[in-house]
Amino acid sequence: MQELTLLSRAPVLLFGLSGEIDSQNADAFYAEVMAEYEKAPADLEFDCAKLAFIDSTTLGTFVKILKKVKERGGRMKLKSLQPRLKKLFVICALDTIMEIEG
Repeated sequence: MQELTLLSRAPVLLFGLSGEIDSQNADAFYAEVMAEYEKAPADLEFDCAKLAFIDSTTLGTFVKILKKVKERGGRMKLKSLQPRLKKLFVICALDTIMEIEG
């Protein structure tokens, strides 16, 4: 189960992620993020310090979100990924297309 919390709207949309995001809830995760984004388009940041698990579906979901944000000239950043999760992004070379901090 995942929990998505909107922590801040300005100057960026900052979301806190916790728990697990996988094929069971990735569509709901995408829908919630995009609903907030459509209300007030801005750069996106995800605080992933409490994110415990992601799968390949989640990686694709982050790419899908990034594509929407870039279409409008925005940026997306993932912050505080646990080392084992960050490794997934590196293995898939996603660290070359999206900003990953810490």
